[in-house]
Amino acid sequence: MVEVTEHEPAAPSWVELASPDPPGAHSFYGALLGWRYYTIADGKLGDYDMFTMEDDTGPEVAGLSALADDTVPPAWTCYFNVTDILPAAKAVEAAGGRVLADPVDVAHLGRMAVCADVAGAGFGLWQPYTFPGTTRIAEPGALCWIELCCRDVEAARRFYGDVFGWKALDEEYGGLGYTVCLLGDRRIAGIIGFVGHRADDRVARWMPYFGVGDCDAATAHAAGMGARVRVPPTAIDPGRFSVLSDPTGADLGLAQLPAPAGQFSTSTP
Repeated sequence: MVEVTEHEPAAPSWVELASPDPPGAHSFYGALLGWRYYTIADGKLGDYDMFTMEDDTGPEVAGLSALADDTVPPAWTCYFNVTDILPAAKAVEAAGGRVLADPVDVAHLGRMAVCADVAGAGFGLWQPYTFPGTTRIAEPGALCWIELCCRDVEAARRFYGDVFGWKALDEEYGGLGYTVCLLGDRRIAGIIGFVGHRADDRVARWMPYFGVGDCDAATAHAAGMGARVRVPPTAIDPGRFSVLSDPTGADLGLAQLPAPAGQFSTSTP
């Protein structure tokens, strides 16, 4: 177990699901990952659910909001920690990205903005006040990796290098090239290019991976609840993973990994 008290700037710090069916998401992710939840009422932003581990009050591992626009597909958004959101948002625009939702305070918790990179993949910026982001990582039920899928890997590497100072490490898994993004010497994210005859039709997107004790059993359980298995359980050097779309179509990964505690930047008591 890794308990998180803060995230280093430019590190992933939170993931959030926008779903057209919050009650269905409660049921699906509760059964799959053992999550519970509580609701925060915000006058400006509306109700927001905090997915938790262990009990109804925490620790917090992910967020859930109702998808207000039915023309927007359900999706997970990955947020990155920043110390000052205004210059961070300007850095996104200077690197060729867009700010889709201007910085806004989220009660006393922090300040957020929603952006898109050069390929259109959405992501968030989070400047914490009292809430650091996910408080557990690298264990069953918790975030353990994030991954960008896009057409132009080199452009993505330049963009995130310019915005966050990430360095790129070339690796290969299953015969496919894979970029590991480094913050200092920490492996914090991956980038992979679309492959196949329909690669040009696919939309760039960030996707979270959540830890599970048994990837094969968890994948079968998800499929039995209506998820679509996009990549069946597959062995790679770090462990075993699969990729799913949940019953509403939001993509996520499951990972059975001996994930190191230093995979994300944390400070522990």
